[in-house]
Amino acid sequence: MARPLTFVLILARLLPLAISFLPAIQKTHKDQIIYALRSDGIHTKYINTTVAATPYQIDEYGRPTDDPSHRNLLASPWTGMNLQTPHSGRKFQPTLPYKSKHSRIRSLFNKLSRNNRRFTEGWYYRLTLPTYNESFVFIFSIEDAGRYVHSNHLTNMRTDVDVRAQKSKLSRLRKLLCRGKAKSPLTLACMQLLGPQDTYLCQSDVDDTKFWGWKYAQGLGCTFEWKDPASNDGRIAAMLPEEWREKVQAGFQILPFHFQGRLDGHDGSLGGVKAQQGVAGTAEYDFTIRPVAGWGNYPPLSSIGGLDKYGTAEYGASTNGNTQYSTAGWLANYPVFEPHWQITMSNARASGSLNWNGSTYVFEDAPFYGEKNWGGAFPTKWYWAQCNSFNNHPDLAFTAGGGIRQLPFSFLPGKKTETLGLIGIHHNGTFYEIVPWTGEMDWKVWPWGKWEFRGRCTDTNGMQFEAEVVASTDLPGVLLRAPTKDEGMQYFCRDSGFGHVTLSLWYLEWDGETGDFVRTRGQDPIIDRAQSGQCAVEVGGGPWWDVWTVSSKMSRPLKWMVRLPYIIRNSLK
Repeated sequence: MARPLTFVLILARLLPLAISFLPAIQKTHKDQIIYALRSDGIHTKYINTTVAATPYQIDEYGRPTDDPSHRNLLASPWTGMNLQTPHSGRKFQPTLPYKSKHSRIRSLFNKLSRNNRRFTEGWYYRLTLPTYNESFVFIFSIEDAGRYVHSNHLTNMRTDVDVRAQKSKLSRLRKLLCRGKAKSPLTLACMQLLGPQDTYLCQSDVDDTKFWGWKYAQGLGCTFEWKDPASNDGRIAAMLPEEWREKVQAGFQILPFHFQGRLDGHDGSLGGVKAQQGVAGTAEYDFTIRPVAGWGNYPPLSSIGGLDKYGTAEYGASTNGNTQYSTAGWLANYPVFEPHWQITMSNARASGSLNWNGSTYVFEDAPFYGEKNWGGAFPTKWYWAQCNSFNNHPDLAFTAGGGIRQLPFSFLPGKKTETLGLIGIHHNGTFYEIVPWTGEMDWKVWPWGKWEFRGRCTDTNGMQFEAEVVASTDLPGVLLRAPTKDEGMQYFCRDSGFGHVTLSLWYLEWDGETGDFVRTRGQDPIIDRAQSGQCAVEVGGGPWWDVWTVSSKMSRPLKWMVRLPYIIRNSLK
């Protein structure tokens, strides 16, 4: 009886959401940023140089609130390529000191809410430098922003936000109603970098009010330290790249087409990511981004000039009709699973420079990748692999990942978790997606050193294909910290950017004799053993006592619900 009851409860809650969401299924918000290409050869500037180079304040929706001309900072340096994926914007509620009174009231309500649960959001970006045979990883995270927890002892609630709001009429009410609660001890804004030969640096701050994020686009940042303390006027703001260079001593700023950061931290070797918990180290980076593929079909590189410099006449292809999708399906728009995962840039190109402990790296059109996670904590166990730097395959990228995730209504009797995996391949403008709701996937992942993925898409509404990916490494990798449910940032996964990977992809056809799909006879593979020595590989969580062998299959109720919008849409055609 438990399973039918669980199914009915899930369906009753999510069916109205699916129907209401159908008209705009998996499309980006109307205020999205338009990724594009421009043919004037200027790709390092975002705004007209006549606009004053001053920071602007953003509201809780990530929109500029001061000079309207500053909206030009959001403008693309290119035109015609819409590759922004769903969930590119933030999910957490920033604790920055808004000017509006209703925002302060909302902040106060969040502190009093019984549903003020643990929450973390993280952004992962990877830069591959084939000419140096190196790769760099950028991880930004915010944990328990604005979260207050019950305390057994009366705690002084005078936080930085309270100091700024001391003159507010809400200040006394805040102190009165929040008595007996304390700021979460897990609150943390953090930047982690993985560098040459899998070395590591980090810097963090417990003041979550320093961390800002845009709601509908890739935009986030945190200033750990200003060059001139007077520059910190209490406004949490995105800045023009030129001004950021002049004013920020340590911190980072991520804009849709520009990444900047200065890290003055340590290697974490003495116990953690906070100050004085490792051997000192520094890093600095400043580069522009050209998105190539999001999570869906895209203009192939051959149609937009391949790897030529920005501004060539070939640029100008449009992505009309190339819808970008949620990595975990439409249910990722709602708090159904824990945690959530979205690939935001499966393939991109980066141009600029990076300095790591005094060594400088200059690059142009280097492979770049981006994704994000959000929720209460990472999965209890997972694996991941990614590569977009293949030999003789400039327009090829893949991401594979899987793990144990929590099911909705896990407090009810019955199954509480499920083990799922996926493979996403972008090749010459086409997106090949292998997910549990349109096919099947098997994997064998060793505790460390080897990853094997095989999957098929057998959905009759589209193409049928099969993929095989095998990755391995002889290197020990490096331990990275990830957010845990009860202990915050802890060593929780092992990574390396030097995996050797081989990828193959075939079309399938129906075989009436076997009653199954088989590889298309008489046709060459779509991709025949593409290889790279710069594949990122990862294992996390645990326990990892033995080889993890799984045939990933989604539970029927959830599979039906994830497919529901597609079923309705196809029936209306």
